[in-house]
Amino acid sequence: MPRLFAGLVDDAAVFPPGSAALSDAVIAHRRHRTAWYADLVGPLLLPASAVAAGELSGLVDPAEGFAVGLIGDTGTGRLPFALSFLAPDGVTARLVEAPVARRGEDPGPGLAELVELTERLGGVGVHAEIPLTFGLMGALDALADARAAGLPVAAKFRTGGLAAELFPTPAELAAVICACRDRQLPFKLTAGLHQAIRHRDPETGFTHHGFVNVLAATLAAAEGAEVPAVAELLSATDPVPLVERAHAHRDAERPLWIGYGSCSISEPLTDLIRLGLVNGGFET
Repeated sequence: MPRLFAGLVDDAAVFPPGSAALSDAVIAHRRHRTAWYADLVGPLLLPASAVAAGELSGLVDPAEGFAVGLIGDTGTGRLPFALSFLAPDGVTARLVEAPVARRGEDPGPGLAELVELTERLGGVGVHAEIPLTFGLMGALDALADARAAGLPVAAKFRTGGLAAELFPTPAELAAVICACRDRQLPFKLTAGLHQAIRHRDPETGFTHHGFVNVLAATLAAAEGAEVPAVAELLSATDPVPLVERAHAHRDAERPLWIGYGSCSISEPLTDLIRLGLVNGGFET
């Protein structure tokens, strides 16, 4: 697995549209972690509500060193309670992710609460999901200040969902990528990145961002490209220039973009193989 794709895809099997049973997701995640493509895969993402309900108990061996990412669907204040359920099962929280506001709300108060929680988590990486609306740049400034002070915080943005307004335009996403670049702030994306190249879903009519588009755009931003050039790469439907840019950086560490969650690991893996970015073809 080329270094550029290390940890690119977190295992979000239990979340829609896959919605796998937790027991099935744990078994499949073990298989991913021991497969030839294991370096592509990040932690298994689990909702805090399920962990706090004890649903993970008995599914893992405390000796196996199982790692998860905790998704804060219960509110920031309840995250420590959910985290307390992991240690008895020998499970490690690799990261914590939580929304800090709804669309149109001021993200400041929620972000301040999440930063305060980060100070008490002892080095666990925390990703603050910030709506691409009111207060965005101020929230990025606050996150950058917290990171500069030594806290392991990063931004998270939604790039899809069940409504058209949840899909940012290429210009909007390009502006966010460049804003994170200017603040030396890593970011993560969630939802909508089902295929490598930008495409229109014939069932919903929504146009989805491609994860290779995002990768090429982020590489360009890290090299100093500004919003119009970054947006052009996000808009591209011709895979050739995107693949060429990604291929040229295959052995380098991925800048800025931490990665994204996908309910399927095999789909992005298959796309990477099909585009010649990963050498594979084994059973997944």
